[in-house]
Amino acid sequence: MSELWLVRHGQTEWSRDHRHTSVTDLPLLPEGEEVARSLAERLDPAEFAVVRTSPRQRARRTAELAGFPDAEVDEDLVEWAYGDHEGITTEEIRETVPGWTVWTHPSPGGESAEEVSARLDRVVERARAVDGRTLVFAHGHCLRALAARWLGLPVADGRHLKLGTATVSVLAWERETPVVERWNA
Repeated sequence: MSELWLVRHGQTEWSRDHRHTSVTDLPLLPEGEEVARSLAERLDPAEFAVVRTSPRQRARRTAELAGFPDAEVDEDLVEWAYGDHEGITTEEIRETVPGWTVWTHPSPGGESAEEVSARLDRVVERARAVDGRTLVFAHGHCLRALAARWLGLPVADGRHLKLGTATVSVLAWERETPVVERWNA
């Protein structure tokens, strides 16, 4: 039976400051690197048939420090493209768009929920085709949306799944039903 293990990258300056970070390719902070190293013992002794990572350096570096330097780069694992909201906080966006969230409002110049769903459905399809565990290193909104799609829910339902940096989550099965086995560990 397939499993999909999710790891959010370690902390960056913008994740620390709650700035929306998609295409801006920021490095991990020193404390982000330290926590990423601790992932190795949390992921061992699990064996993974496939290991993939977002192409962004924060995810690739997290994979490397966690003991997976040869993780396959997968463009479908990039963060939700925030467009004009790149680099700014939700509070700043709400100064002009009251009540804005990435889950409920468009991001001008960025991706729609439908576009995010389409690429994450490819990730789910590939993981379900694997006999064993798939491990992915990616980003907060992307992984929350990926979990929603694993469960057969709309991307917007990812809003119910808070996810910290450098955490491990596991999506699996209970009989024929896709489930969240572990979250934010």
